[in-house]
Amino acid sequence: MTYSIREALAAFRRAPGLAGLSAALIALSLFIVGLFGVVAFNLRRAVERVESRVEIVAYLRDDADPAAVELAQHEIEAFPEVRKVYYVSRDEALENARRDLVEFRSVLSDLDVNPLPASVEVRLWPGQRGAGAVRAVAQRIATYPFVEQVSYGADWLDKVYLLRRVAGAATAVLGGAFAVVAALIIGAAVRLAIFARRDEIAIMRLVGATESFVQRPFLLEGLLTGLIGGVVALGATFGLFRLLSGTVFALEWIPLEWIVGGLALGALLGVAASAHAVRRHLREI
Repeated sequence: MTYSIREALAAFRRAPGLAGLSAALIALSLFIVGLFGVVAFNLRRAVERVESRVEIVAYLRDDADPAAVELAQHEIEAFPEVRKVYYVSRDEALENARRDLVEFRSVLSDLDVNPLPASVEVRLWPGQRGAGAVRAVAQRIATYPFVEQVSYGADWLDKVYLLRRVAGAATAVLGGAFAVVAALIIGAAVRLAIFARRDEIAIMRLVGATESFVQRPFLLEGLLTGLIGGVVALGATFGLFRLLSGTVFALEWIPLEWIVGGLALGALLGVAASAHAVRRHLREI
């Protein structure tokens, strides 16, 4: 193992430009992934904050039978997605409007007739506030004959989830494309290193060195290249994150497990590219 580590480090001294290019390509690919990762994470956090405030409001007809409404409340509370159901009378709705809509308080105070309907507010359990679950509960509530309208912000809820899916797909596609380019560069660097040492490798094979012994320095070289690229990408991503967060809008930094996963991805990318190149070209020596 000492020999493998020494030879892997020596490869960086023999061809620093090529090693640097390999690390830079990995850094660029992971930097792109990191940027989209920050966007995707913040979108997910935004969706979670939106979800925490998601509720379904069923506005009732003026002639709704109180007994039927009370029975429906118990039925809705039995839905597996529902945490709590609140009945809001017309008087309570008017009082809430006066409290929340300060700019219209004088108008609402001078009304002779209360124009606001009674309603049933439905709160959902965490994990049951996705667009599909909310829509399904709203559709079931809308089937009650005394329900005039059901509101849950369908349009903006769908748009937020669509935006999160687009960000995730863009991260995978662009990151994957840059990763392929980086793998090709690493493979080229390893092949050049093998050709430069082909006589030494041939002698090692003649005296009985196993294939794994010959491959190990190149795999370590790919591992180090990938790790260096990952660290550079992490630093660049964090720098841009601080710049945007301090000047444009507040962002949240990605969690530790995402960072560890990015570094591991860089190392895996380097090892995989090196392994492919070594297996292919050792057969030609």
